[in-house]
Amino acid sequence: MQVIEVLSGRTALHLLRFAVGQPYLWCDGDESTLIDAGAVGSAASIVQALTGIGRRPEDVRRIVLTHFHEDHAGGAGEFAALSGARVSAHRLDAPVVRGEVPGPPPVFEDWERPIHAEVSKLLPERSPDPVRPEAVAELSDGDVLDFGGGARVVHAPGHTAGSVAFHLPEHGVLFTGDAVAASPVDGRVMLGVFNVDRAQAVDSFRRLASLDADIACFGHGAPVVGAAAGALRASARTYDEV
Repeated sequence: MQVIEVLSGRTALHLLRFAVGQPYLWCDGDESTLIDAGAVGSAASIVQALTGIGRRPEDVRRIVLTHFHEDHAGGAGEFAALSGARVSAHRLDAPVVRGEVPGPPPVFEDWERPIHAEVSKLLPERSPDPVRPEAVAELSDGDVLDFGGGARVVHAPGHTAGSVAFHLPEHGVLFTGDAVAASPVDGRVMLGVFNVDRAQAVDSFRRLASLDADIACFGHGAPVVGAAAGALRASARTYDEV
């Protein structure tokens, strides 16, 4: 795992880059929030990252999930158990996070199938531990969470039914989850892949692109630091035919 500083200071932001997926650690003074939690088995690496920046697992008060996929939510249960952090997910994805129902598979574009097959090889073989039902708070569109000066939940369905973004207007930061991505080849901003409903995902991309953001943090690919809203809007326009 690689720890990358995105913002420094009393308000700080770090990207935790795993082989697949990348949680983010937002720090408001002594209190921290984990945005996504990596795949199953990631808790030890997250603890190591926290220690490396002078923080403790118990400093993480909440884990907010952008969606239920294994590379984002798989490590939530184990890290919540050792830190005491509360887990939050959109009400449509929360039953999957709790282990009550299986998550529906993506509807693959033909070109996505070989990519998904290769990515799957990098994920742990064991299934994630479900998060205790009483430890999962359900989110809805428009909720405001107590970090980053007020983080607004933006429902962005299409990748999964309950995919969400987190918008921090006070800091100009947007966490998109897998609704938006950056190409690992050239950093180009693009629609996220492996969606359950591509047309809905494009609509969500447009909604996120309409927000005021200077920094955009994706579930896959390097963040855009500076003029992020313009980059998202330019990319979203290329999907106007959908």
